[in-house]
Amino acid sequence: MSITASWAELDRWLAEHAPPTYAVLAPPATSADLQSMELPTELVESLSCHNGVTAWANLLPEALPSSATQIAENWQLRMDLAEDYVVTDPASEPYWHPAWIPWADCDGDLQVIDLRPGPAYGRLGMAAHDGVGDFTTSWPNLGAYLSEVVHSLHHGTGVNGWYPYLTGRRELWWDRGPDQRTVNDDPLVRVGV
Repeated sequence: MSITASWAELDRWLAEHAPPTYAVLAPPATSADLQSMELPTELVESLSCHNGVTAWANLLPEALPSSATQIAENWQLRMDLAEDYVVTDPASEPYWHPAWIPWADCDGDLQVIDLRPGPAYGRLGMAAHDGVGDFTTSWPNLGAYLSEVVHSLHHGTGVNGWYPYLTGRRELWWDRGPDQRTVNDDPLVRVGV
């Protein structure tokens, strides 16, 4: 499924089942928004569907999609901070790499698209705010990740151990484990099962 098709299906599902979450999706990025830095084709396609969100929501498992401006700011911030981080294990990923594009954010931990040349080009991984990059549970690309999110909403399967629920206020909520009952005393109903 293409990124545009995945976002269209995600939009449709959210509008029907989780209107408050659907309401936070930002409109598509403009050409001016996309000029802030050179971005991979898949990410441009995603931003052309939604330029991030207008408010916090538990929209996707692992991290919240960023706007083009936030992507550029997070990339520059990590470039600035990388000089201060020394990784002592040469077998591990670095704290930051200039070819990582931070497409989504979770409280300072960034879900990145790895643009380093080689067979893993385009894969998704995480770059912790206080650790090193981690690609142990990576997705081969952004399209595969979004397609799996859509599949999970329809079939209740997990996405790297995150499962979709609806709150009592009809907001989408991703949580660890398939048997969550509440979040902040708000009842959860598992979706897709």
